[in-house]
Amino acid sequence: MKWSVEADKAVGKVPFFVRKRVRNKVETFAKENGKQRVDLEDVTAVKKKFLSKGGMEKEIKGFQVDTCFGSDGCPNRANSGTKLAGEIETLLKEENILSFLKANVKGDLKFHHEFRVSLSDCPNACSRPQIADIGIIGAVSPKVTDEDCTLCSQCVFSCREEAIFLDETLEKPVINMDLCLKCAHCIHACPTGTIAEEQKGFRVFLGGRLGRHPRLAMEVHGILSHDQVIDIVKKCLKFYKTHSRNGKRFAHLFKRVDQVLG
Repeated sequence: MKWSVEADKAVGKVPFFVRKRVRNKVETFAKENGKQRVDLEDVTAVKKKFLSKGGMEKEIKGFQVDTCFGSDGCPNRANSGTKLAGEIETLLKEENILSFLKANVKGDLKFHHEFRVSLSDCPNACSRPQIADIGIIGAVSPKVTDEDCTLCSQCVFSCREEAIFLDETLEKPVINMDLCLKCAHCIHACPTGTIAEEQKGFRVFLGGRLGRHPRLAMEVHGILSHDQVIDIVKKCLKFYKTHSRNGKRFAHLFKRVDQVLG
């Protein structure tokens, strides 16, 4: 659906974590009123409805699962989180987070009360997993194999982190794993198979937040399998429901990852 410049600019001021939901709501409102284009008056009307007493609460489902565009063929994709996102959403529904919030929050629920999980298929992290309650990034750890290296430097050129250099004496690439972000670019760039996939999975981050006291999420050690990620999500939800009162965010309940995972 087409948007006027003024309407698009107005929605651009909406906090990013609810912007997509607001855009969909505005488009639905415009269509229900027989319009082919969204104008500023549509945005204003929906905004007024949201800000009215109880208006926002009607739109809250208790959680958000955000994803990037990797499943649509993004060339940067390291590992797809599409299946994982679906299972996590099902798990959040089963945990009935909305009922938990309604029972624990005094007054109206607001979007910031929702439990947020964000998945990105590569370290570019377009869905901003580092500031979500649980952030998940697709990852592939590279390794140097016994295949002969032609010293073509394609792996070096492909690495944005400058984590690879060529050892001309050994005639092999050397990877600095402290700098490596597990994006798999070097694996795809290598024409000889000298650099190959060692482990494919996900990096997991816990407790990111914005607001008055922002904090980047803390990373769980290692590259984790699909099942391990699901297990971590279950532990996080159990910890959250055990310790959160009056809408206190997951990120405010702990200072170390081991407090949640044991």
